Amino acid sequence: MKNRFDLIIFDWDGTLVDSIDWIVHCLQTAGEQCGCGIPEAQAAKDVIGLCISNACSTLFPGVDETTLMRLVACYQQTYASWQAGRGDLFPGVYEMLLELKQSGYQLAVATGKTRTGLQKALQATATEDLFCITRCADETASKPDPRMVHEIIRHTQAANERTLLVGDSTHDLQMALNAQISSIAVSCGAHPEQVLQHYKPLLCLRQPTELLNIMRG
Repeated sequence: MKNRFDLIIFDWDGTLVDSIDWIVHCLQTAGEQCGCGIPEAQAAKDVIGLCISNACSTLFPGVDETTLMRLVACYQQTYASWQAGRGDLFPGVYEMLLELKQSGYQLAVATGKTRTGLQKALQATATEDLFCITRCADETASKPDPRMVHEIIRHTQAANERTLLVGDSTHDLQMALNAQISSIAVSCGAHPEQVLQHYKPLLCLRQPTELLNIMRG
């Protein structure tokens, strides 16, 4: 796949950062504290990638607006207690990103996180300088709407056919399909390979760092 792409757009949670179990815990805690019940782990994983309000309304259907706001606030409060660092990146991810950038690829992030949450994560992992643009769900449409991909492509002036999205969830891969760009799935996050394959990724990798050898040729 060497020389096939110019722009690589990464999802954040579950793709670059080993955070899925923590997000599940935060969603389950929110449900319990707000009297909405504790969702099953896979049900919580299934909404990861959506903006947090959409995630909570999907996970806890039928709640009123006040309860939804409480769920979101509880989730955010619990999540903020995590002191993340570079060690929370999947092994070898920082080195992979650095090599890809030095090889001439434009790198970007498209995430369901808020801007505040992503900025905190970028600073904690010392990765902000590796990306030419990042887009968050509270700045644009939530996945799987392709708007954040379109905004990244416009900023970088890349062609759709020269753009690759790497993600771990069905929402990531559906966004790639909606944006008419190629995707590669990683099965280390929210959804297993047999689910991700339904969204026609070029490949399904076990770990994100396997991408490096593919891009080397």
